[in-house]
Amino acid sequence: MNVIELTKKLMDIPSVSGDEDKVSEYVAGHLQKLGYNVEKQSVDTKLFNVIATTDHSPAVVFSTHLDTVPPFIPASDDAEFIYGRGSCDAKGIIASQIIAAEKLRAEGIKNIGLLFTVDEEVGSIGAKKANEHPLAKECKFLINGEPTDNILAIGSKGSLRIRLHAKGKAGHSAYPENGESAIEKLLDVLNDIRTFDFPVDSFFGETTCNIGVINGGTRSNVIPDSAFSDLHFRLVTSGADLKSLFEMVVGERVEIEYLSKSEPIKMLAVEGFEQRVVRFTTDIPYLTNWGQPLLLGAGSILDAHTEHEKVSKKELEKSVELYIGLAKKLLETDLKS
Repeated sequence: MNVIELTKKLMDIPSVSGDEDKVSEYVAGHLQKLGYNVEKQSVDTKLFNVIATTDHSPAVVFSTHLDTVPPFIPASDDAEFIYGRGSCDAKGIIASQIIAAEKLRAEGIKNIGLLFTVDEEVGSIGAKKANEHPLAKECKFLINGEPTDNILAIGSKGSLRIRLHAKGKAGHSAYPENGESAIEKLLDVLNDIRTFDFPVDSFFGETTCNIGVINGGTRSNVIPDSAFSDLHFRLVTSGADLKSLFEMVVGERVEIEYLSKSEPIKMLAVEGFEQRVVRFTTDIPYLTNWGQPLLLGAGSILDAHTEHEKVSKKELEKSVELYIGLAKKLLETDLKS
């Protein structure tokens, strides 16, 4: 299959996070048929990462994730684009990395590998498990794939997910003085967060915060005694620094629950490739044992996670050549060092 055919084949296998087993089986079987040594690395009772190598030590490893966000949207296409879930995030990238690896092998370059992880869209448990694998120490360069418009990302912001819990006192809404609204308490805190000047970094840019979920109360005539909100910060400084500022803003008005954290990452810049800093987070912070990280992939992050997700066929084909060129340059650099 070419990169277009393989992308559509992968997309037509549903793999929303937590349900990646069927696409993992397909990818493992496909790579076995191509002659790779394939390992299904167990992550939990159902899920597994797919690790593929040749008979040579993998100095360069291509990697991305097998899962998608919901809902499943099957593949469709026209002359220019492939549409549907995973077209750019990240099944088109899986396909382009496999095709690139095959073309490198055809040229006699065999010190390459492939690593496809589960659960990247939720908690990166697949990447965390992969980081324990003994093969990681053999890898010099990890080329991770996410939609970067085929531009080499030299930095990505960190991530801090937080849940705020507000407590109040229930009462009849006609007598608000006899109760305490958890929702109003939460809204006061959220307003202070929205107006606070969080850090700006000359390399990564500004800290951003998305208030993604607000939930509380039972009905309009009852003063709510509980409420919560989920927030997602994109970090440009350390998680510890942001936590200190956040706790100063919030004080003791609500309870803070930290859900997940990954630090901002600077990645390898390679001469001859267009470069940029991206705002999103990847598996890279959890794959620290897999050599120097790089980030590159077809498609736009602005199309990922949307109902109109798509990827240009020409961009997919170009990404194959970019992966080949990048791998060769890294291997040449490694030989000279």
